[in-house]
Amino acid sequence: MIQVVKRVFLIVLICWCCSSNTNDAVPGADDKPTPILPVNEQNTISALEYIDESVLADQEINGVPIGGFSGIDYQNGKWYIICDTSTPPIRYYEADIIYTKDGFTSVGITAMVEIKDDTGTPLTQGVVDPEAIRFDPVTKTIVYTSEGSITNGVDPALIEIAPEGSQIKSFTLPDNFKVNTVNDLSGPRHNGVLEGLSLGFENKGYWISFELPLIEDGPEPTTTDTQSPVRVTYINKTSGIAERQFAYELDPVAREATLGTTFEVNGLVEILEYDTNKFLALERSFSTGYIDGGNTVKIYKVDATNATNTLSIDALTAVSYTTATKTLLFTFDSIRNQLTNNTVDNLEGFSFGPKLKDGSRTIVVISDNNFNSFFPQLNQFVVLKVVP
Repeated sequence: MIQVVKRVFLIVLICWCCSSNTNDAVPGADDKPTPILPVNEQNTISALEYIDESVLADQEINGVPIGGFSGIDYQNGKWYIICDTSTPPIRYYEADIIYTKDGFTSVGITAMVEIKDDTGTPLTQGVVDPEAIRFDPVTKTIVYTSEGSITNGVDPALIEIAPEGSQIKSFTLPDNFKVNTVNDLSGPRHNGVLEGLSLGFENKGYWISFELPLIEDGPEPTTTDTQSPVRVTYINKTSGIAERQFAYELDPVAREATLGTTFEVNGLVEILEYDTNKFLALERSFSTGYIDGGNTVKIYKVDATNATNTLSIDALTAVSYTTATKTLLFTFDSIRNQLTNNTVDNLEGFSFGPKLKDGSRTIVVISDNNFNSFFPQLNQFVVLKVVP
């Protein structure tokens, strides 16, 4: 979810969005259950190249506004998009997203599925706050993250549901992920919790990632360099518990707030494991007062091979540890002048998509329009080509 919008600061004007699409390849051609890629397929990534942008107009489905695109996944020839809302109906969408090497040819929402509890009852207000979604090709089920509501005492969660929406189970998360009801000296920050989710490369579990550091791990990023690590945690899907964790160091906030405003933040908003211990990370900085929306969004290549397992470390500020390494792969500022209104909107979800006819892999990035809570935002879709 867009942490920026949900903070109590009415001054905070966010502009972020979402994106998604298919391709000229045979749908589902590269959706092998184990591993995510066939063993003989090259899974290196050296660069990303911009293909196209599409903006989905504001519309409704069954009388319910479409928007809040916070997470996206592509499996078995189908697209899944989670809606970032704590207001019923809690839902995910199925989408039709088609593109070629020359750009998008179709983007549309085809169905809405209401998410329910384990009795099949629709979820009520404030129970979850969905952020990321993945379809598991092995179990044929869907997993999604909820960042809960720290200020309202609602814990974050990783939840498995059937495709028709009913809850199957909720995974056991580390104790330090839960709301601290004793004091404000430790625990997760409100609107800075489980924003990212990835299938494990070997399809034996799931990676979940925080948007902001735990209070005891370090400060929120500022425009000056700080030690602001976020935790990325591996959950074994069979046992349902955490097995490994590493720290990812956030960049400073990219720009100072302007025009008399003061809100600034940077966080990790999505992850994708594309090889064992190797990830793509979507990092988004936001500052108020900018006509272009104030978002600075980057994709990093991340290697956690030699990173310290931080699972048993109570506070990262108290020990020495090795973070994952990160290498800048793509910045959306490089294509800003090719986007609608020169706007990099509230991008916070991405997924590998089908291949192009030449065999190239693709990535679709989407934005959360926050249902235009403060000013008009875009349901933005961006498709990128993967260069091995």
